[in-house]
Amino acid sequence: MSELFITLKGKQEKEERLRYLKNEKRPEVLEKLKIARDFGDLSENSEYDAAKKEQSIVETEIASIEETLRKATIIEDKDVTNDTVGVGNSVTVVDLEFGDEETYKIVGVIESDPDKNYVSNESPMGAGLMGKKVGEIADVVTPNGVIKFKIKKIF
Repeated sequence: MSELFITLKGKQEKEERLRYLKNEKRPEVLEKLKIARDFGDLSENSEYDAAKKEQSIVETEIASIEETLRKATIIEDKDVTNDTVGVGNSVTVVDLEFGDEETYKIVGVIESDPDKNYVSNESPMGAGLMGKKVGEIADVVTPNGVIKFKIKKIF
């Protein structure tokens, strides 16, 4: 298994989600269970079944976040340099074939989010960019072949 990385911002977001789940969502689900139990016969109680399922989902997410926070290596801003592309950097690249310019944030797997241009260091794009310097060419292997990107800016 590869090392898990998370930025300080990502860690804070996970901790915030964990607080919400433990302090708000868990008590809410427990209240639903209590109310559903009061309906009587649990063997045919759809409200109780739904509440138990929701409780399972909440507890699984809590355990997952706790495990992630326990195992992940935190990448703090002070640890990130702009010399080479690494986890925690943003990088602006130019597609050498089409001339398109795009900026990506390199993050660990647990923070990747294509909608925000947060690219995992283990994805084809992230792996291709890792370790590159401004002016260098990154070869990104895709199912349709290799795409070449020139590193324009690291920040």
